[in-house]
Amino acid sequence: MRNDITLNRRALLRMAGTSASALVMAGGNPAHAERTPGGIAFGAFDWPNEIPPDCPFPASRSLKGIRFLGRCSDYNVGDTWYPTWAGDGNCYSPFTDGSVGDDLSIADANWNGQGKANARTGQAVMEGDDPLALTIRSLGMVKGHTGRYNGRYPAGSLIHDGVWYYGTYCLGPSGSTQHDGMTYNWPVLGPVPGFRVSRDYGRTWEDTPHTPEDPLFPEPGAFLGPVKIGAPHFVDFGRNMEHSPDGKAYLVAHGSTRTSPPARYAHNSWIGGDQVYLLRVTPSPETINDLASYEFYAGQGQDGEPRWSSEFSDIQPLLAWPDNMGCVTVTYNAPLKKYLMCVTDGWPTCYTMNSYILEAGALAGPWRMVTYLRNFGQQAYFLNFPSKFIGADGYTLWLCYSGNFAPDWNGKQIAVNPPGTRYGLVLQEVALLQ
Repeated sequence: MRNDITLNRRALLRMAGTSASALVMAGGNPAHAERTPGGIAFGAFDWPNEIPPDCPFPASRSLKGIRFLGRCSDYNVGDTWYPTWAGDGNCYSPFTDGSVGDDLSIADANWNGQGKANARTGQAVMEGDDPLALTIRSLGMVKGHTGRYNGRYPAGSLIHDGVWYYGTYCLGPSGSTQHDGMTYNWPVLGPVPGFRVSRDYGRTWEDTPHTPEDPLFPEPGAFLGPVKIGAPHFVDFGRNMEHSPDGKAYLVAHGSTRTSPPARYAHNSWIGGDQVYLLRVTPSPETINDLASYEFYAGQGQDGEPRWSSEFSDIQPLLAWPDNMGCVTVTYNAPLKKYLMCVTDGWPTCYTMNSYILEAGALAGPWRMVTYLRNFGQQAYFLNFPSKFIGADGYTLWLCYSGNFAPDWNGKQIAVNPPGTRYGLVLQEVALLQ
């Protein structure tokens, strides 16, 4: 996804759209999807729960899997959607690598020679209460400088008390490696240049004081070195952060500490990593870009309670599964009083991707496996559960993601599974199995 070789193809695919009426593979069996006035419809099915034998997470005691209920959105917009539920009742989200209305957002500065200062990330409002009938409007785009890196992409997005905090992260120049008989290019994770701030729901913005050369967090130690806080995302605590346990905003991020040549090249990429990290801040325009205002999860104390430190050097992984982690999001499911974590290991970035869902009663864990979604999408990424669309019982909710940006990579065919998966915004109605 994130490299100059695939981006021209991705832009063309986005303009052309994808077919929802093709034969797909659902749960290992042929299924037919039909476009309807309310989106895309198909037969409900349970996704096979194929947990790898080396998985370090115990099975959930209360949630046993996930069922796709056969209703999916059909929006023709760009990708990278992380809805935040604002106090005005609307959801707001970043978007990029595609368009909303007439606004085309491309976060790779090398695309079409647009230049290092012209990486464009967009923002949009999602109006309405029905996930299949939202009105999605662009609120414009903001340009950012990439410094020595190739791109600058949307990361954590939060609206709290009417103030929007919109983060970005950098991706480095691509390297190449061989996998499954093919050559792949890998964009490596770079730093987080901080958060821009809007006090009027995305109409005007105050830029971050940080840059790729002077990022918010003191990493990487060397250009293209390992990054712990890669692509951080705010924990979704519901409308206006109403379910935060202490009024703080929490973020999760994927990263790595390995510096020696790993078993797989570019293990720490936009969609691959070894660990998940946790951090928190009391959100305000004054604190959001102030390193001294953050606290970092630093492991558990002897009493079993989480330790927090204001020193970045004390940060410890919340979770670790080398070569099996990547992009991470967390949502608080208020009816169930549980946190749901979505993780995607998308290595090698242009092929099939594996995702899984974990649950916990507290952010510090312990985290348990709900289901492992092998080859989900088959190339789905940026999974999250928008809190606005969680049902009253907590078991029925909507999974947000994007997928299948490279459906025919060097002759490797990527199927549509589940139906409705597309390169853009996808909202799937699902049920958690008890």
